[in-house]
Amino acid sequence: MDALSVTFAYTLLLIKMLIFAFNSRLLNEIITCMIKDWKECDISDKYTMTRIAYVSRWVSNIIICSHMTSVFLYAIGTIMKIKNENQTDVRELIIKMEIPFKIESTSVHVAVLVSQFIHQTSAAGMVGVINSLLIILVLHVCGQIDIMRQKLSEITQKNIERKNIEQDVNENIVKDLIVRHQQIITFSKNIENLYSNIALIQFVSNTLVICCLGFLIVISIGTPGGSMMLVKSVFFYFVMSLEAFVYCFVGQHLSTKSEMIGDSVYESFWYELSPSQNRDIYIMIIRSQQNLTLTIGKVMELSLRQFANILKASASYVSVLHAMY
Repeated sequence: MDALSVTFAYTLLLIKMLIFAFNSRLLNEIITCMIKDWKECDISDKYTMTRIAYVSRWVSNIIICSHMTSVFLYAIGTIMKIKNENQTDVRELIIKMEIPFKIESTSVHVAVLVSQFIHQTSAAGMVGVINSLLIILVLHVCGQIDIMRQKLSEITQKNIERKNIEQDVNENIVKDLIVRHQQIITFSKNIENLYSNIALIQFVSNTLVICCLGFLIVISIGTPGGSMMLVKSVFFYFVMSLEAFVYCFVGQHLSTKSEMIGDSVYESFWYELSPSQNRDIYIMIIRSQQNLTLTIGKVMELSLRQFANILKASASYVSVLHAMY
């Protein structure tokens, strides 16, 4: 079970990297759109985008550090087992693997352990970067939605004496909002195309990995030498659950934010606009009724309900395995 959980994690990383390699043009398009948004923002927009960027950086650091910490604790659990058992014939490794030479001396054993630790740390960091990228992209879209809602509040006709000037201002704002709304929809679809298949594989892999780690934790409690396995598995279990939660949360957050567009459009001073501008507002309301979502392989939407389903399915599998054990 220990080796199987690590194998699933590495396989998932490999598949993610292959998907990114095949969709490099789409990724470049997404990054280009983000750069364009930063270049074209005004002072008020820049404040909102800077705040979103700060939150994205803070969350990304937590995710990457948590993945690397899980590797560190996983290695500590292996070292504790080595010292406890005082192995001589079969030397324990961080990752169970077959190598083309025999580990007969302590120096070779240490060299292999260090190599595995560096490799595992870099892989964990890459997983954290890929997950952080999803958060950054979704939060960027949500920031653009907040800016759009702020622009909607500017549609008003406060000064009746300057009616013609205000009408021109409102017309420019409406045109800008239509363009911005289309950019938000396009950007969200690009994120969906990039991460849809990743989310599908993530959903299956996280269910199995959480199941394996949960089973190891259950059978290690109260057994001799189980503390080493708990050190290796508990934080690994937490990180895998966090990874599944991140995907489900960003999908839920994007869907919730997109619902606010229609409400903000309706709550604006649309009745002070001309009939032609009202038709544009009406079209925006219709388009915003279809929520922006992230899906699991274009089959079902990513939401907190799906995260609950992952934990529920994993707990069911653990109970079955424990009964058979």
